[in-house]
Amino acid sequence: MKQRLYATVRRMLATLYPLVVLAIVWEILSRSGWVSSRLMPPLEKIFSAFITGVANGELIYHATVSFSRAISGFGLAIVVGVLLGVLMARVRWFEWMFEPIFSFGYPVPKIALYPVFILLLGFGSSSKIALIALECTFPIAVNTYFGIRAVAPRFIWSAQNMGAGPSRIFFKVLLPAALPSIMSGIRVALPLSMVIVVITEMIGESSGLGYYISYASASFMYASSYAGVIAVAMIGFVMDRTLVMIRNRILFWEPSGAAQASKLSF
Repeated sequence: MKQRLYATVRRMLATLYPLVVLAIVWEILSRSGWVSSRLMPPLEKIFSAFITGVANGELIYHATVSFSRAISGFGLAIVVGVLLGVLMARVRWFEWMFEPIFSFGYPVPKIALYPVFILLLGFGSSSKIALIALECTFPIAVNTYFGIRAVAPRFIWSAQNMGAGPSRIFFKVLLPAALPSIMSGIRVALPLSMVIVVITEMIGESSGLGYYISYASASFMYASSYAGVIAVAMIGFVMDRTLVMIRNRILFWEPSGAAQASKLSF
């Protein structure tokens, strides 16, 4: 019990240490005059702007809008990405058809396609959600593909010899063995959803944290702008920690195919 508590405290300190160092450096630069206090306001003003934004509901409103857009696109990407990854791994002609698309499309920043999405779907939430889904689909699909392909054929043969059909093989062998890789792809995609939503909200939008940050910066309210950045960081952190907890509950076995194979039941 003591060792677990000690390990938890150490992890918390390891997380807080760089934040404390960053805060100290920020305060030194802000108050020393080396950097303009307008561009880099003291933390006191930033936190005051943050509290004010929360108290009057403005920051909460924009954060809620951004979160709903990010989680909608992210959820859609999980469904599409996992489905594409599984099909590419199991259906040869599907792999031939989509592998070039992923090879050429992966390094392309999807934000470059935002004007096309605006023309097709307008400036509303639909274009943002669609672009988030596109950006997040790539790492999820690729990790799902390699996770399924990495399953040793002998596990599939063993399941077939035990009388398992295609659906049972998928849910009892392929999916459990590939889940660690799938969850890794999902975690890689998660922060991309916040990145895309903030960038797109800075363009022709009147709601969301991207708009809040952009408007505050254009109005020279830099403390409020940084307060918006803090809100983005907090949402991203909570989303990531939540995903990690979900991952730890789902992956209750060792993340290796051999360990999972010993627990199979048909």
